[in-house]
Amino acid sequence: MTLKTRFAPSPTGYLHIGGARTALYSWLYARKHGGKFVLRIEDTDLERSTMESVNAILEGMTWLGLEYDEGPFYQTERFDRYKEVIKQLMDSGHAYHCYCTKEELDAMREAQKANKQKPRYDGRCRARTQPREGVEPVIRFKNPQEGAVVIDDQIKGKVLVENSELDDLIIARSDGTPTYNLTVLVDDLDMGITHVIRGDDHLNNTPRQINIIRALDKQPPVYAHAPMILAEDGTKLSKRVHGEAVSVIQYRKEGYLPEALLNYLVRLGWAHGDQEIFTLDEMIELFDIKDVNNSASSINPEKLLWLNQQYIKNGDPAHIAHHLSWHMGQLGIDPAQGPDLVEVVKAQQERAKTLLEMAENSVYFYQDFDQFDENNAKKHLRPVVLEAFQAIRQAFETLEDWSAEAIHQVINDTAEKLDMKMGKIGQPLRVAVTGSGMSPSIDVTVQLIGKPRTLARLGKAIEYIEKRAANA
Repeated sequence: MTLKTRFAPSPTGYLHIGGARTALYSWLYARKHGGKFVLRIEDTDLERSTMESVNAILEGMTWLGLEYDEGPFYQTERFDRYKEVIKQLMDSGHAYHCYCTKEELDAMREAQKANKQKPRYDGRCRARTQPREGVEPVIRFKNPQEGAVVIDDQIKGKVLVENSELDDLIIARSDGTPTYNLTVLVDDLDMGITHVIRGDDHLNNTPRQINIIRALDKQPPVYAHAPMILAEDGTKLSKRVHGEAVSVIQYRKEGYLPEALLNYLVRLGWAHGDQEIFTLDEMIELFDIKDVNNSASSINPEKLLWLNQQYIKNGDPAHIAHHLSWHMGQLGIDPAQGPDLVEVVKAQQERAKTLLEMAENSVYFYQDFDQFDENNAKKHLRPVVLEAFQAIRQAFETLEDWSAEAIHQVINDTAEKLDMKMGKIGQPLRVAVTGSGMSPSIDVTVQLIGKPRTLARLGKAIEYIEKRAANA
């Protein structure tokens, strides 16, 4: 039998960072064992599910590079199949109609609380044979009342749950729509899922699902329940409290490389010695679901930022440029209207921590600026560099070899001719051609800006200095 895992998000929002880790664990496990990875969209919550959320999930999966072998499958397209299974359970005596009203259920739970009992359905309709006029019934699974369910969890070890602790679960609502605990197990069985890797918030559902699977005379898959990812402050991650930081796409917007985020996520609960940085191939080779820690992990933004910087610093410039291009577009810049983006990456990757930072620091390569940064201009664009700027601009006009080496030689020759130190020319020249005080080495910066823009900006700087001198 082919090993098969799945990722089954609900399209009620973005792709959550915790869901992305679950998807990664499932993807790695399938890839390691030569299996298949399935994407299933659990969209039976018709009120909250949206196509916008579906697209956000697919976008997140694509950006992360977690390609799936089958799917995406949509549960809303499988309602007929769920009805078949519900009828099968009814016909075999493993399910029954429950005619209890909401008021009756509320009163039952209040009485149980008053008696210090665990609130739960008491099975009062189990033996009912007659319908109740005016009440559309739900369908409940007739959970075994004796024995226990033993879950051989790949992360948590053996988990034993007494059947007496489980009540009769609703598997179909009064309008006939199936509930999560029914649809998920039917899909897992029909799709041949052999290993279910999911968050431990689903652990309470697992014994109920196993009992239904056995009532269908099928074998349950192997389960592994990964602990939650907590916020930096140790609380549960939620959009309400922690904003967009829980969304995978937000990490893209903030300038993280997908492989840096994957590397970070795999280490949230799993380790291989002291190794911090893993290629995808290394993750596939080394990862084992049984090695995942049983305790929750907290987000560490500084660690992720450090990882991202390492990936940018040591990554293939062409690959980084591929992802940087998106950020340039977000800033309204067409990377084709300027220097080769790969060369820009080479010039910037030593110092950038995020792609967003790199993009913002690269705007001047592609777009002209209206004004110089005020503080840098006052400090560096002074009459003392006027003669040097004029000489450099004149030399640049006739320079045919627009290379960093030739540009460096022009600046160096001018400094020697005017008996000035390179440091006294370099920073003013940087302000003149970039508008601010930060850039890669000045020769590389000028080369990437290009000859026409450099000449125009030097002319603008000369005018600024002349005007400043006239007003002094």
